[in-house]
Amino acid sequence: MDNTRRKFISGSLALAAGTVASVAVPLQPEKSKTPLVHHVFFWLKNPGSTADRDGIVEGLKTLRKIGAIKELRIGVVASTEKRDVVDNSWAVSELMFFEDLAGQAIYQDHPIHQKFIKDCSHLWDKVIVYDAMDV
Repeated sequence: MDNTRRKFISGSLALAAGTVASVAVPLQPEKSKTPLVHHVFFWLKNPGSTADRDGIVEGLKTLRKIGAIKELRIGVVASTEKRDVVDNSWAVSELMFFEDLAGQAIYQDHPIHQKFIKDCSHLWDKVIVYDAMDV
């Protein structure tokens, strides 16, 4: 009986170890399907103008029709805690994800993007772009 109990315990431990190993998280993160991130910040010519801010937001929404953009997020300044490291001087941001550099290049030259610039550039005073690649 003692031998059967030992076999049961050792078998249970082996089964548990195998289960843990089979569901363990891999050490290397999975490669992103959208390795290029394009983040743009807009400062308004008329900083307090809700109409101008909304005009840029509406213009940015038209960019969703560009197939090269895999995901598009549009934002305005959040009312978060004021800290030295937080820059809330901008008015509108867009965050885009592309599969690769070629997709981002297609977006830059796309007629819808060019129309957005033509129709909305009179509303902004400054634009800063941050592009990043997955590593």
